[in-house]
Formats: sequence, C-alpha cells, structure tokens
Amino acid sequence: MRPRIPSPSRMPSLPPVALAGGALTVGIGGLYLAGLLLTGGEIEAGTTVRGVDIGGLTREEASRKLERHLAAAGPRKLAVQVGERKGVVDPRQAGLAFDVRETLDRAASTGADPVSVIGGLFRSDGGDIEPVVRINEGKARTALGGLAKTLDEKVRDGAVSFAGGKVEQTAPRTGYALDVDAAIGALRTPFLRGAADAVTVLPARESRPKVTAEEVRRAVREFARPAMSAPVTLTAEDQRFTLPPAVLGEYLTMRPDDTGRLTPDLDSTGLRAAPTVAGALNGLPTTPRNARLGLEGDRVVVTADARPGVEVTDKALGKAVLPLLTRSGTARTGEVDTRRIQPEITRESAARLGLTEKVSSFTVGFEPAAYRSTNIGRAVDLINGSVVMPDETWSFNRTVGERTRANGFVDGIMILDDQYTKAPGGGVSAVATTVFNAMFFAGVKPVEYGAHSFYIERYPEGREATVAWGSLDLKFTNDSGKALYLLAESTDTSVTITFLGTKKYDEITSVKGPRTDTRQPAKRVSTDEGCVPQTPLEGFDVTVERVFRDGGREVKREPFRTHYTPRDEVICEEAPDRRQP
Repeated sequence: MRPRIPSPSRMPSLPPVALAGGALTVGIGGLYLAGLLLTGGEIEAGTTVRGVDIGGLTREEASRKLERHLAAAGPRKLAVQVGERKGVVDPRQAGLAFDVRETLDRAASTGADPVSVIGGLFRSDGGDIEPVVRINEGKARTALGGLAKTLDEKVRDGAVSFAGGKVEQTAPRTGYALDVDAAIGALRTPFLRGAADAVTVLPARESRPKVTAEEVRRAVREFARPAMSAPVTLTAEDQRFTLPPAVLGEYLTMRPDDTGRLTPDLDSTGLRAAPTVAGALNGLPTTPRNARLGLEGDRVVVTADARPGVEVTDKALGKAVLPLLTRSGTARTGEVDTRRIQPEITRESAARLGLTEKVSSFTVGFEPAAYRSTNIGRAVDLINGSVVMPDETWSFNRTVGERTRANGFVDGIMILDDQYTKAPGGGVSAVATTVFNAMFFAGVKPVEYGAHSFYIERYPEGREATVAWGSLDLKFTNDSGKALYLLAESTDTSVTITFLGTKKYDEITSVKGPRTDTRQPAKRVSTDEGCVPQTPLEGFDVTVERVFRDGGREVKREPFRTHYTPRDEVICEEAPDRRQP
C-alpha cells in the first residue's frame, strides 16, 4: 500500500526522519503530524454513504451533498405488523430521519487518536458508510400509539352459543398489544434498510385465550349438539308441555369456569316466563284457596273445601331441564318438582283457629241503582273470605284495591269536596259503613276510619264510614285472640258483612248521644255540567259509645265522636251559553 501523495501546492517541507534507535518516537510523532497536515478537514477518498460519494470532500461539502441525497433516499412508508394485523408507519410522522452530522462523524478520517490519523495515511479508500438514523421519541411514541388503536387485537375466548335451535361456535383468538417502548427502537432497522415492501413485525405483548379451540370442540361434542338434537318434554302436576330446541336455545348458554372449561348455564327465570312454559304452568292453581265458610244458625260450617296452591320455582324448572339435554329418545322426558302451598283455612283447621260462631253481623240497605249493584257487588266479592289472624290488621283499601274501571268499578255518585259528584266506585261507602258496624259490634280495635263530611240519612248517626284511595282507609286490628273470617254478601238493595270467629264478649251494644252544635246549610246554584242536585241537611256533632258486657255486667265503654258539616242545598241549572235560543 502506497501513502497518498499530496499535490505540490500543498506539499509541506518535512524534516528527515530517523527510523532507528532512540529516534523511533520522533518518527511516530512525525507520522502523526503528517497525517494531521495531509488529511485535515477532508473525507477519505472512496468514502460513500448509501452510494453517495463524499470522498475527498470537506466536511461542509459532504454535509450539503448528503442533505440532498439522504432526504430522498429515506422510505416513504414502513410496512409493519402487530400480531396478525398489518399496517403502515409514516417515517416523518414517527420522527425518523438520517442524521447527517453523526454520519459525517463516522465517515471522517481525522479522528483525534494517533491510530486513526496515522492509519488514514496508509488506506486507499474510506469504503461505504451506513448513515446514522435519528429518532424523535416523542413523535415516535405518538405515531405508535395511534397505530396501536388500529392494530391491537383483544384476546377472544372460544365460545359456544345457540340461535334458532342451532349450535354456533366462536373460534378463540390470541390477543396482541403493541409494546410502544420496545417498538420505537425496532423502527430504526427497517428505516435504515429502506425496503418499503418488507414487513417489520413490531414487538407486542401476547394474551392467550382461556377457552381454547380444543375446549370448544369438546363442549360442542359432549353437550351443545346433544342439547339441540330434539325437544324436551316435561310434566308438572297434571300439566304436560314440550320445549323445542329453539326455545331451549334462547335461554341456554355455555360459560367458562376458572379453568377455561365451558359449562352449561340455563336462564331458568327467563324460561319460566316463556309463553310455551308459562302457558302450561299458568293452568296450575298457583294461589291456595281457603275453605269457604258459612252459617247454620249462628254456628260456622264449611261450605267448600280448601285447595292448596301449586308452585313451580325457577330453580325446580332448571333442575328438571338440564339433565335431559344430553339424553336421547324417550329419555328426554322428565317431571318438574312442585311445591304445595297450604291454605290458611281448611275443614280441619277452622275450629282449631277459633272459627266456630257468628261474632257480629250488620246490614245496610240502599235504593236500587245499576252503579250501586255493580260497585257494591265488586267490593263484596273482593272482601268475602278475608281471613284476619290474631293481631293482624285488615285494610279496606288493600283488600278492595283502587276503585277504577280496570278493577271492575263503574262511575257512580259519591261525595267529593262536600258535594255529590260522579266518579268510579260511587256507592262503595255503603260497604265501608257495613264493615265498620260489623267491626264495631265484633268489639275489635279500630285503627283508621272516617265518617262522611255530611250526614247521609240511611246510615246510623256516628256509626258510618267512607273511604278514599290514597287518603282515607278503613282499618281494624284483630285483638280478639282468635282468627276472624269476613263473610260478605249483597243484593240489589242491601249489603251484609258478618264476622265469624269466637266471641270475646257476651254482648256489645251502642248508645247514641244527642246532636250538638247544630249548623244550618246554605243554598247554592250550580251550572256545572256534572252537577248533582242536593237536598239540605243541618250539620251537627254526635257521640256514640260502644258498650262491652261480659258475664252479665258492663266491662267498658268507648266513645266514637263524629263531626258533620251542613249539607248545602244544591240546585242545578243549565249554563246560559248552553240554553236553547
């Protein structure tokens, strides 16, 4: 190898160099000085960067040349892959670029150390230099974060489902999440390589599915296909019904346990409400029916036997269905366990509960009217057979319900804001008054009651009651020590309520005091379209005492005080704008 010979214009005068003995150090120093003088500021001849010749150029000249050529040499896009998904990274947006300064530092032959400087005197060329890649980590992190949103893939467990009586399988899928920190450095090599069509697999965190493909195949083979292979037939008491695969599949799923094993799960509540099942089970007597009681003289007799209720629970239905799903043929038939709900009153229990005699009875008469017959009859049906156990409280509103058309009541005359008006349930106060008096003479404890705002002549003064949904109820507590049974009856002109049980007192009577603080009514003319005429009646206060006798003597008295407002006279007239001309 021959040392480079500089041009005469730049050839310095060199002192003789001694190559032996103690002059060796001076010789090496001379070579070092010569190298600095000969190559100072120039790139070695034959040096290239990505095919760009920068040999013999000054650093400034090489920098300008590389700036032009390397900018064009960088790839416009990088094909990448995360898991099974592929995408593209824009190098500029990811902050990737060639670092000309660092590249020149690598290519320069004037390193400061003697070995590099002296070695440069004896090399014939600099060779091809790889450019240095610079990465802006902030930009790279942002670009890769956006890429992760499109290429990341969530892990998916294998699954088995049912639709329309058919088995559906979902294949498991491995999840991949791009490791942004590790992927930043991984972009350097493909950018340097410059092959836009080569795909770079970026580092990612892998998540394996818990439910494998093998487990899906097992679940289908051992359960799912047998479950959908044929209908299931069930019997509950005397009701028989069939569940086709389409109905079963609607409420059947397979869920993974902690080990990833798929196990069947039946929505028994949903299946119980399905028309196919509900239609059959609704034919069962779900509500128990008490024995019907009546009177022979004053003695209680059973007029109709009790009937237990039959309940099919969601749990019992599921317990019957699931084992049949993996069977075939006639083995897909089973029976649902039922639970019998016993009534409170039976032929055997009536006497034991103290339902042996008539305790009290009261009847209220009324003028016949179609709305009265309907509304009073409906209330009587709902009250008849009520059982009030010792220390229980009976409620008129809870038993009869809201007086609406949907509940079987029609419009009738009732008192509202101290005057007659039409509303659903009119006439029911006759039933409330009858219950109040039966309660009064049974001697049980009143809890809530209220009289009409003004007196109605067909009711006993101070011993009558009205009710209003949401504001006024009629309640009593059974403090007799024995059960009570309410026997309710009505005709088109009367209503009778009888309390059956065991008398606590020999006799209960009523003593009414005189009217006090009487007040005279006013006279009003109404042109309201729904006006109801009203006769006048004075208002007054009255006290009624309930007298308890036992063993031939008076035990106690309870006062019931009532305040009646005057019943104004109301004359209905047609409004002037409705009169005929």
